[in-house]
Amino acid sequence: MHTLEPFYNWRHLYITSEDERSPFYGYENSEVMFTHQIYDHVIHPQWDDMGSETLFLKIIFADYEVGYCIIELMGEWNDCLHNDVMMLKRDVVDPLLEAGIQKFILIGENVLNFHSGDDCYYEEWFDDVADGWIAALNFRPHVVREMNDIHIDQYLVQGGELAEFSWRTYAPGQLYEKISSVVQRRLNAFDFE
Repeated sequence: MHTLEPFYNWRHLYITSEDERSPFYGYENSEVMFTHQIYDHVIHPQWDDMGSETLFLKIIFADYEVGYCIIELMGEWNDCLHNDVMMLKRDVVDPLLEAGIQKFILIGENVLNFHSGDDCYYEEWFDDVADGWIAALNFRPHVVREMNDIHIDQYLVQGGELAEFSWRTYAPGQLYEKISSVVQRRLNAFDFE
């Protein structure tokens, strides 16, 4: 796990620790020291700590004018033991909402497991983005199944072409436009049902 690092090809466009509106403004990652671990596995030092013992992240891009951000996740999403969604909502999402972000792209290919709690914070997050959306990109099939089992899928746009999306080939704005298009098609299809 120590070799899995956050996507860095957009660092010339955005660095979360240098963004005054980011909840990670001023956060310092070690370049050489492994400072965090998940269970008994050290993780790459470039992942940001949101307070969870098992879930780490990196805001890899934010555009406050358009109102979206792209967050890459890593580890085990554990709402049952650690209430990870509460920490994510309170410490990361809420400051981004206050800064004008309404659309969230969550990249979950490095989320290895999901353990559910209740859905209150997902519902709150969904309600807080009344003019936006939350898209879950590249989450592993067993993680999506576990999320669907407790009906979190009603708050997230996921599955279909978002299940295996080659997002790294896009610039951030292009990725946002593509995901936004997918979300709009789904919302429009839902309106006709």
